[in-house]
Formats: sequence, C-alpha cells, structure tokens
Amino acid sequence: MSLILIEIQQHCLVLTLNRPEKRNALSSEMYQQLADALNANRDNEQIKSVLITGAGEHFTAGNDLSQFAKVQGKDELASTLAFMQALSSFPMPVIAQVRGMAVGIGTTMLLHCDFVYCDNTATFSLPFINLALVPEYASSLLLPELVGHRKASEWLMLGESFDAAEAEKHGLVNKVAAAPDLQSTCAKVVAGLAKKPAMALKQTKALMKSSTDKVNLHIDTEIDVFVEQLKSEAAKEAFSAFLDKRKPDPTKYR
Repeated sequence: MSLILIEIQQHCLVLTLNRPEKRNALSSEMYQQLADALNANRDNEQIKSVLITGAGEHFTAGNDLSQFAKVQGKDELASTLAFMQALSSFPMPVIAQVRGMAVGIGTTMLLHCDFVYCDNTATFSLPFINLALVPEYASSLLLPELVGHRKASEWLMLGESFDAAEAEKHGLVNKVAAAPDLQSTCAKVVAGLAKKPAMALKQTKALMKSSTDKVNLHIDTEIDVFVEQLKSEAAKEAFSAFLDKRKPDPTKYR
C-alpha cells in the first residue's frame, strides 16, 4: 500500500496522505514521496493546482514521533525540508482539504498553501512548546503576519489546540464547510482554477509570494534552533514522557 496516493484530476495534482491507521502521521518516507511528487510536476503544463488531503478521518497527526524522537541532526530532517521547500515554492496554487486533526507540521504546512478549507471536525495545534521545541518552517514569521502577534503567541507558546471556527475567524482557513460538503467545496475551487489561464495563475502567485527570500532565511534560522532544541534535556524528557504516556518531569524543563 502506497503511503502517498498520487492522482491527476481536473488539471489538479491530488496528493493524499494514506496512513489512516496512524492518523496519517508523517514519516521521512512520506515526506520524500510528497517532495518527489511536487518536484516531478513543477513544469507539468497540465497541472493548474495541487490538492493535499488525508485518507480517513484526519488530515495528519503531524510527525511520527516514534521516528522523530530519534532525530539528532539537520541531515535527518532532509526529507521534511525537501517537502516543505517543494510545497512553498510550487508555482501553481496549492489547496489543503482538512478534516479531523492537523497537528504540528499539519498546521505549519497550511501557512504555505494558497487555499485552505476544512470541515467542522477539524482541530489545529502547534504543540512544539510542549515538546520543548520551537516553531518550524517559517511558522514563527508567517503566523504572526497572518493572525497577529498576540494570537500567534497563544497558539505557539501555550500549544493548545483550536477548532475550525477559530481558525476561520483568524484567517488560517478560507472556509469551514459541513463535513459532507468539504470534498465538493474543494472540488469547486479545483474546477474554477482549471478554467483560468495557467501563466496568469503562476504569475499571480509569484507576485503574491515576493517575500520568498525572507521566508527561506527564516526557515534556515528556525531549523538551526529547532535541531539544537531537539538535543536538549528538556526535549528528550518531553519525547520520552509522550512515548511512555506519562507526565513529563518539570525539573528537566530548563
């Protein structure tokens, strides 16, 4: 069974996270497959949009922590970085279709999409602080720009989850659809984009993303701090507590 389903429908590259038994938790293999699919279609003239969704009841539970807890250096994040770079630089519009959980990078990646639609089952969280980590892939830059410093502080420093209504209120998602209507809502957007002139779509997106250099520089800064935090005693304790299903020892949170 493929962990990433890849299809082309209505001039749209559809990427489906296909690990529903693990709530679509992302492994390094899945990141690489996503990166490869995006990079292989960058110059595909038949593609006018990308749709990213998850099989089953959830978008993604974020990183597979049983694997992620073993990361010790930047090189081990290469496939994740490859995916995020491919996503953020993809020349045509990217749509996210979100139901259920969007945890960690599941929310971070939405900041690099052009359209985000969810249903009323969706919950979002950026719980890096709870694992003694820092934000990733320019979320500490893009999120305050999108929702304001105070709301971003709430989401990034308290690490609490928030629902679809709050996500829509603060502009993280375009629209909250009723659960039965989410797929058709996204399909209408895909169909609308398919009718637009391809070069005008590409150029419009490029003009809207003129701060790419600043974003890439911020990603580099974040990932260096992120890796240092991964090596910290606090992070080791947080991961251990999570995997052992126990409360962390607060004396190690320094």
